[in-house]
Amino acid sequence: MGTTHVFSENPVLADAWYAVARTGDVAPGPLAVRLLGRPYVLWRDPDGAVTASADRCPHREAPLSAGTVLDGRLRCCYHGWQFGTGGRCVLVPSAQPGVPIPPRAHLDPVGVQERYGLVWICPGVPRQDIPKVPQEDDPSFRRLNPDVQVWRTSATRMVDNFLDITHFPFVHAATIGGATEEVVPKLELEQLDESFFGYGYDVTVSNPDIASATSGKLGGVMSRQMTTGFAMPFACRSTIAYETGLEHILLLLSTPIDDVTSYFIFVVWRNDDFSVPSDEVLRFDLAIGAEDKAMLERLDGVLPLDLAGTVSVQSDKPSVEWRRRFAALLGGN
Repeated sequence: MGTTHVFSENPVLADAWYAVARTGDVAPGPLAVRLLGRPYVLWRDPDGAVTASADRCPHREAPLSAGTVLDGRLRCCYHGWQFGTGGRCVLVPSAQPGVPIPPRAHLDPVGVQERYGLVWICPGVPRQDIPKVPQEDDPSFRRLNPDVQVWRTSATRMVDNFLDITHFPFVHAATIGGATEEVVPKLELEQLDESFFGYGYDVTVSNPDIASATSGKLGGVMSRQMTTGFAMPFACRSTIAYETGLEHILLLLSTPIDDVTSYFIFVVWRNDDFSVPSDEVLRFDLAIGAEDKAMLERLDGVLPLDLAGTVSVQSDKPSVEWRRRFAALLGGN
């Protein structure tokens, strides 16, 4: 087995926002999710707002996600205790009339936001907001939200992969990589915008038939103007400008279930004419993601955060910088 550097139990990571589900997946709930090694439950309260808490009833510790939601109140499957807005206990069926509900019966709510068609939770006190994607507010773009996936790999390896283009000719030979140059020009890192730090580059990629709905062109090869960047701790974004005038924005989110298992959640924004069904647009991105998943699930453990633990070259600058910042975050620097 490879060397494992445990990160999911580091309390500093609780102070960030993580996408854990699509908004439509919590309707009305309950929905069980895991984040940083801990179980949580999501449900919609009487006003339709998502509530999140630890997946544990304070009475006898039954998993609340095994219960039901009745008119916005989460009912425990064990003794029927019910929890309403903000996780407040509103009913103890066995209690005598007039006996007040114990203060410790109320759940401790976890921070929740719904943005980009996703549910985000923050178990601690957020240090910064969810990364901004300007296309969300641009009416010339539509947003596509494919299903949440579980990858048997570390979020650290996923970020490393999403920041890298040198694997394109090898991992993605059947999709975009067949026409990609193996030699990578010198990369210059910069602050791309308010949220993302990374680099810009031009790349020529294969454009197989499966890509036509995404690229707007049938067959051959295509030139892309791209940026790739990260926002701490685990968000990546790639912007793609095709020679056809189409723009395709990918938000790539690696949410750590634990050290070596992750949710892969991605969102797409496109400035097309909205006429192509979303399934056809997403088919190519899903094929590329499947290639990444197959490769990453071959790798053991957590990516070593000590830079001496692996060999890096100039083209690895984006990942090296992310690893440096991530190690500093874990160390409290």
